[in-house]
Amino acid sequence: MMGPAHSLSGATAWLGVGAVAALTGHPMPWPVVLVGALICAGAALAPDLDHKAATISRAFGPISHGLCEIVDKLSYAAYKATRMPGDPRRSGGHRTLTHTWLWAVLIGAGTSVLAIAGGRWAVLAILFVHMVLAIEGLLWRAARGSSSDVLVWLLAATSAWILAGILDEPGKGADWLFSSPGLEYLWLGLPIILGALMHCLGDALTVSGCPILWPIPLGRRRWYPVGTPKGMRFRAGSWVELKVLMPAFMLIGGVGAVVALNVV
Repeated sequence: MMGPAHSLSGATAWLGVGAVAALTGHPMPWPVVLVGALICAGAALAPDLDHKAATISRAFGPISHGLCEIVDKLSYAAYKATRMPGDPRRSGGHRTLTHTWLWAVLIGAGTSVLAIAGGRWAVLAILFVHMVLAIEGLLWRAARGSSSDVLVWLLAATSAWILAGILDEPGKGADWLFSSPGLEYLWLGLPIILGALMHCLGDALTVSGCPILWPIPLGRRRWYPVGTPKGMRFRAGSWVELKVLMPAFMLIGGVGAVVALNVV
């Protein structure tokens, strides 16, 4: 799928989690619903760090473009080192290492550790990065073009500062789910894991599939492209994605937000 659909799917997934939490009697504080949805929307773009032409490669200028080149090479090296006889030869690392459940878990866990060990500035950095990605994904028409980059970064930095301040208030979410002293913001890794997994599931709907189960071997392949039956798949950016999936994500996400925030 393309960047906007990935971001929408991530936000929708977190709003769905918030709705389930509310229905089971454990509602999230509203800042957790909002921040989690934005982080998840941003994290749903992150697996495309292995693609030099993806939305994330443009998000932070030369820094993100250079990082994408490095991740592409690392992913390709991981593919070559672990491929089995049934895995085809390929020339790049796109849709390999960063499109797996293991990568999602490791990135999410690493983020949680960083948030705890690094304190407020680490939390602000995590929020800033994912706010930028969320803006790039959800507001892609307005954010497109190098002339808007500085405005996007300023909006993301301001949003991160304000949201972190709100979360730090008693009962507003810094200690949501993990209330023991010293574990504030441990939950930040959860929307990141969910966003990365939603990206993988979205790519599994397309014609190429997604090796989300790596490194678990399936038959003679370790990089098996998991997906729906071939006749049900579509090309990224096709009318199915634009006219069916994206409106469905918006509708489901809206319902999830209403339930999660106990609006009705």
